[in-house]
Amino acid sequence: MKRDSKLSGVLHVLLHMAEKPEPVTSEALARAMDTNPVVIRRILGGLRDHGLVSSEKGHGGGWVITCDLATVTLRDVYEALGAPEILAIGNRSETPECLVERAVNAALGSAFDEAEALLLQRFAEVTLASLSADFHARLGDRAAQSLEHIHAA
Repeated sequence: MKRDSKLSGVLHVLLHMAEKPEPVTSEALARAMDTNPVVIRRILGGLRDHGLVSSEKGHGGGWVITCDLATVTLRDVYEALGAPEILAIGNRSETPECLVERAVNAALGSAFDEAEALLLQRFAEVTLASLSADFHARLGDRAAQSLEHIHAA
């Protein structure tokens, strides 16, 4: 089963944007993410609705971050994406009258709820600024290279 990587991809895009003082086009972000510019515009449009980014049209236009990286958390971004399902597994519900299914679902449901709550709590503890700091620590000696070159390396 393919995993949903939208949150990871959006965080990736936001960190690329944070490295640029000028607006970044959907085309440039799409190249960095190996996707279509329409996908980037659709995702960033949702983030714009939550005040995380803005867009400028015309020559020299593109996307810019409008939020404070030090205060925006992974949870904020997750919620701006519509809070997609976190866990790919779930309870069986074909025979709700079955007592075995009820017992299994009660045990699994409780575990799923606890796991999701823990993950969302962790998301709330990690800011975009901390991700950016981690990127810069990993960048090390390659700081003089362009971001596009580093991305390809």
